[in-house]
Amino acid sequence: MQIADELRGQIRNGSLPPGAALPSINQLCERYEVSSSVIKAAISVLRTEGLIIGQQGKGVYVREQDADGPAETGGTAVLEQLAEMRAVLKDLGDRIADLESAVYPESKRSGGRGK
Repeated sequence: MQIADELRGQIRNGSLPPGAALPSINQLCERYEVSSSVIKAAISVLRTEGLIIGQQGKGVYVREQDADGPAETGGTAVLEQLAEMRAVLKDLGDRIADLESAVYPESKRSGGRGK
């Protein structure tokens, strides 16, 4: 979500103007030091918001905006859904962290069993 927020900001402030190509997935992976699945998720969020469009075999581009902008038609509902998704993802991340802290120390103490 942080990557989507940053790219969204670049689109809104004009750093990535309409028609501009987003950097490749590999370039974004290197820039943000994350996996391609994280970048694809961020791109998916922006696509859902109507800020970008993908062109098969060509890349992902900043969408030309209508006079009203992409968020004027149901944008509030999309933003509410995104806020809910963020909350759910944070909760899942916290739960995974709790599970890892419960599981990994035990594995280390057992001398590597469970490989």
